[in-house]
Amino acid sequence: MQITTLPDLGWSHFFQSQLSLEALAAELPFRVTSVQRNLIECIGLDAQGQPQCLSLSTYPWRNASPEDHPTVGDWLMVDKDSTPLRLLERKTLIKRRSAGREAVLQLIAANIDTLFIVTSCNEEFNLNRIERYLALAAEANIDAVVVLTKKDLCADTSVYVDAIRKNYPALPIEVVNGTAVQDVAVLEMWCARGQTIALLGSSGVGKSTLLNSLQGDGEQATAPIREKDSKGRHTTTSRSLHRLQGGGILLDTPGMRELQMVDCEEGIQSTFADIEQLAQQCRFHDCEHLAEPGCAVTLAVQDGRLEQRRLDNYHKLLEEQARNSGSVAERRQQDRALGRFYKQAKASAQRFKSRD
Repeated sequence: MQITTLPDLGWSHFFQSQLSLEALAAELPFRVTSVQRNLIECIGLDAQGQPQCLSLSTYPWRNASPEDHPTVGDWLMVDKDSTPLRLLERKTLIKRRSAGREAVLQLIAANIDTLFIVTSCNEEFNLNRIERYLALAAEANIDAVVVLTKKDLCADTSVYVDAIRKNYPALPIEVVNGTAVQDVAVLEMWCARGQTIALLGSSGVGKSTLLNSLQGDGEQATAPIREKDSKGRHTTTSRSLHRLQGGGILLDTPGMRELQMVDCEEGIQSTFADIEQLAQQCRFHDCEHLAEPGCAVTLAVQDGRLEQRRLDNYHKLLEEQARNSGSVAERRQQDRALGRFYKQAKASAQRFKSRD
């Protein structure tokens, strides 16, 4: 990734305003490009203004809560000896409950300006999944663009566009052949210098192909989809930042088959604003829109103004985020209690040692 100034990496007044004049003179900002189990890769400018890559240990954050761990897109301040000092406040953050039984919060990306929700014009297309991604973007206050790929393999793409437009008439939708540079050029308006874009979508929808076209090279590996079910093979195995021809920064992510919602109630309400508006007309203020008398939402389903599928997905996402948020909150409390125990034990050991 070639850079000459910090704005090339997405640095802006939002981040600079968090620093004092003394900090600006003594510290250097570096942006996180990838995070491994024990290593954080960063890029920035050294004291002489030359591009520099750093590999930092995750050790300073070993006892921090998951929200305070660096993730791709974050800005870290380091001293002149490349020692990490602190993590700057984020402009935006995408997170989820990690897959598996443990109720652990997982950070996906930070400081994203635009989210490309990538899906393809085939059997992979799924409105429920798109609404899930839209809720995620709305919660983080990130602009969303739906990118429909593989138009060259589809006889009629309007079927997919119309399905989205029905409930989101103002949502930007672009239909592209990811391998055609002239097609992908319609996305460049969101990829200007200093802008950070993230790709979200299932495996095989063409995220890495899009990245290659936006970069103008073949840096990211790609793989064909399975003909039987239109599902793709995993070709991106970790989140990483890439510089685009237009000057923007693009974050590529692995395909996420299980994007569990957490701390996302407002985002869901925004994504299903039509249901929220109908709910204001319900007879009971605590109506759950199931079988209560005088429910304006179920009435809208009955007379065809609202899809049953959409209402079902609304219920599903709200229930999921409530369940996950509760389990993550419980895990947070356990981690805090354990952290306090460790601090007390360390303080007691130090007092005992000083007596000797």
